[in-house]
Amino acid sequence: MKILLAHKGDAGNGGAQIQMKRLCSALLTRGVNARILCRDATHHDSIRMPARPRLERWLHRITGRLGLNDIHLLSSFDLARMPEFEDADLIDFHCFHHEALSYLALPALTAEKPAVFTFHDMWPFTGHCHASLECERWRTGCGNCPHPEVAPAIRRDATALEWKLKRRAYASSRFTIVTPSMWLADLARRSMVADFEIVHIPHGIDTTLYQPLDKALCRQMLDIPPGKRVLVFGAESIARSLKGGDLLRAALQQLPPSIKRDTVLLVFGQAGPGFLRETGMQTIPLGYLSNDRLKVLALSAADLFVNPTRAENFPLVVVESMACGTAVAAFAVGGVPELVRPGVTGYLAEPENSGSLAKAIVAALDDRETLEKTGRNCRDVIMREYQLDLQAARYEQLYQRVIQGRRGVTSHEVLPSTAAIQRPSCGWASM
Repeated sequence: MKILLAHKGDAGNGGAQIQMKRLCSALLTRGVNARILCRDATHHDSIRMPARPRLERWLHRITGRLGLNDIHLLSSFDLARMPEFEDADLIDFHCFHHEALSYLALPALTAEKPAVFTFHDMWPFTGHCHASLECERWRTGCGNCPHPEVAPAIRRDATALEWKLKRRAYASSRFTIVTPSMWLADLARRSMVADFEIVHIPHGIDTTLYQPLDKALCRQMLDIPPGKRVLVFGAESIARSLKGGDLLRAALQQLPPSIKRDTVLLVFGQAGPGFLRETGMQTIPLGYLSNDRLKVLALSAADLFVNPTRAENFPLVVVESMACGTAVAAFAVGGVPELVRPGVTGYLAEPENSGSLAKAIVAALDDRETLEKTGRNCRDVIMREYQLDLQAARYEQLYQRVIQGRRGVTSHEVLPSTAAIQRPSCGWASM
């Protein structure tokens, strides 16, 4: 079985790319011939998408001013003529925005090729944004967008038109949708893609890599003073409003002086000096951690991971923290409550309420025995429900079913069980 996983890049820039790369690796381990198809190829075995740079730059000057993102990528239509595309059994799209692909090409790309569309956010059924926050106009047609600054940002409000263009493209396309969270699946079933098959497959994680390390040793390696309680927070860019850096800062400022005095905050990601000064407590900036082992070190050193995001589908860093046996305090938004289960794996706070988040942090740090038990529960839940091979097995089953469905074979004829799936060899090189 030959599978193409499509995204803008393969370097692991952002949660969706990271998870796609991990899925690709896990599929290869299972004997599935999976390769990444992308514009920004850095790996020797990735397949570079075709491009029409001059024409697309010229078109982008026009479409960008009109508020229409990515439809200028006419080279998306050229994918169907690539030998690797023609030879593949199925393509799994993981991104259509941020200069990845034009959604207008979906009808042509899925006309003859079995396809899966993995949703990593709300973008596929909104007029431009990947997180609508309080707005529900995506249900009826968008327009008068209250958040033009939310990525992918727009210069002009053309959200009503983009919503209609997406709906028209989907009407002539054939694909199965995958969502990592039940929350996103529920939204999709109330959106323009409601008529498509929607399958829930949670993200998985390599539990041999992400596992609890000796806490005292990790703290010693990070020069954390003995006897301190440790919080950790991480985001690709803390400056992004959706990541809630301002809410975290406000929550930390409301902590009792005794907790501030005895607690250290580890921060990984892009954090400005202003944020670090204004937390009111000792802070250790770790910078952007692209290395998994360094991330495991930081997560294992902490007593509690704090996730103040305003909008989230299925936060990868929360899964990573839980795999390291570190409990989580977070706002009850999006798919977060599917992972952060009060009294079991963490502590939930009222969305947008920094005082509520501060109380959750205090409740966690004031009861060390319960916090340690919660951390152990985190690891147990990950081992039962979110192992990477389990995710890959579910995708493998789905791919088989979608491929055979296009050939007119009913699902019960090809999916007796995950273990019974045949893994044919083929001529593609492994990653």
